[in-house]
Amino acid sequence: MKILVIGTGAREHAIVHSLDRENVSGVASHELHAAPGNPGIAGAATLHPVDPLDGAAVTALAQRIGAELVVVGPEAPLVAGVADAVRAAGIAVFGPSGEAARLEGSKSFAKEVMAAAGVPTAMAHVCTDVTELEAALDAFGAPYVVKDDGLAAGKGVVVTDDRAAALAHGTACLAGENGRVVVEEYLDGPEVSLFCVCDGTTVVPLVPAQDFKRVGNGDEGPNTGGMGAYTPLDWAPAGLVDEVVARVAQPTIDEMARRGTPFSGVLYVGLALTSRGTRVVEFNARFGDPETQSVLARLATPLSDVMLASARGRLAGLEPLRWRPEASVTVVVASEGYPASARSGDPITGIEEAQLLAGVHVLHAGTGRSETGDLVSAGGRVLSVVALGSDLADARRRAYEGVARIELKGSHHRTDIALKAERGEVTVP
Repeated sequence: MKILVIGTGAREHAIVHSLDRENVSGVASHELHAAPGNPGIAGAATLHPVDPLDGAAVTALAQRIGAELVVVGPEAPLVAGVADAVRAAGIAVFGPSGEAARLEGSKSFAKEVMAAAGVPTAMAHVCTDVTELEAALDAFGAPYVVKDDGLAAGKGVVVTDDRAAALAHGTACLAGENGRVVVEEYLDGPEVSLFCVCDGTTVVPLVPAQDFKRVGNGDEGPNTGGMGAYTPLDWAPAGLVDEVVARVAQPTIDEMARRGTPFSGVLYVGLALTSRGTRVVEFNARFGDPETQSVLARLATPLSDVMLASARGRLAGLEPLRWRPEASVTVVVASEGYPASARSGDPITGIEEAQLLAGVHVLHAGTGRSETGDLVSAGGRVLSVVALGSDLADARRRAYEGVARIELKGSHHRTDIALKAERGEVTVP
């Protein structure tokens, strides 16, 4: 197929990397394009300088290159309705409509849908002014969980015991474009990410993963877009995936269809395995980053088959997914100052050396080219180093050996990705 992938990050590079793996024995199964892409994606796809938020421009590009499938990676183009524009032109597209993407674009809308579908989630108050915000903080008490109602690139959530900090974050959210903030009860227990591929009717789950949102070891410091991830979760309860499909994903998809806004693409279900049972923390309307990097590394079924079946409403006829037996660990290399103020323009070296290591590949996120053509940092989360290994310990060792090969001035990364899981220290209350 001719496939066009929309986006610039490591998630999109992971998608392109998986599609490129389908080009076997020197025979190209796919002609890959990306808009606008990044320097890493350029190694496998033709890049096009198109605004990913411009539905008309994306559609025109898809028509010009004869794309048979368009994959919309990030949340912002989905919420902006880019998938609608492409779909209206009669081109198969992997990703929900703008209306369906409100499951991520508005946390208050997601709570409304969950309530209608009977999905177990945290109790929440939607606040539109400071008086309501203060009352909600006092009603739930510490730890305080305060979420921007709209999109915030994974950094709109504050979890803190400091009421003043919670109030300050909530007040800043109220001053934003949406003018709303969601205050929730705190959910104990480990978190799990589960991607569910949907076609408006059928739900096909991928394997669960766990990511690490805090910037520092031991889950210290502010929230980020994600500093690493791993799969499988040997500590997760047996039957968890079936439970989530039956109690969360399928009822949500059914409710969206009942409302006349069928959801196709990826429903990202963020979960907390609490002392009172499984609870939904959040929905996203696309693959999560960095979990995608680890999950797709283990997918043996051709990703193009899965995405095309979703786009064409044919998931019910898809063969059961096949998975590689190895463990996968992803470590994010972030630029100096991230997440507060990311530094850009610093040279990056050592990627080729890292990828010479067995089982290791490096995905680009915040990278660019200097005027002289050298690879430089161009964002907060710069690279994802992904490794497959015989078990988590082996995958961790390989991933960190890869990270050690990379040179980027002032960069930082967590050194404890998947460490507790490797040691058997993750427990479900």
